[in-house]
Amino acid sequence: MSNGESSDRVSYLRIRFSLITLAIGLFIFAVGTKPNWFGWNRVLVVGFVQIAVFLAGLAMICIGGYVGLSALWGKEQRSIIADIGLRLVSTGYVIAVFTGMADVFGMGAQALPEVPYFGPWQAGGVVIGQIVIALGFLMLIPYQYYFHKVHE
Repeated sequence: MSNGESSDRVSYLRIRFSLITLAIGLFIFAVGTKPNWFGWNRVLVVGFVQIAVFLAGLAMICIGGYVGLSALWGKEQRSIIADIGLRLVSTGYVIAVFTGMADVFGMGAQALPEVPYFGPWQAGGVVIGQIVIALGFLMLIPYQYYFHKVHE
């Protein structure tokens, strides 16, 4: 592949948008998970607003990652593995949301009138969701173009 063909295949505007979205999402995720890094922590427990903020940041990370990795495919049709990866990203986010908000949905250890408690089981569920998201992103990468380029 020459440089002209490569630039036709990759949309740099979409990649730039995805990197900006990823950076903003990472900032929002960091604010939600560790607000004391920014001097904004007011309570000792992780409450509803903090959980909602880091889940919103995770959503932006998922959207930015999907747009960026889809831009690498260009006009080529995605493989079945990449389509499964997209569904894994979505599934991982759903796992993270439902385990993170388990108390709010009435499935956690705390009853709804009390402050939601983000405990170790919920943290583990969110981590499992993030692992599924990461596997989905790895499946979205168009490896065959880069392996083909190496063998030429």
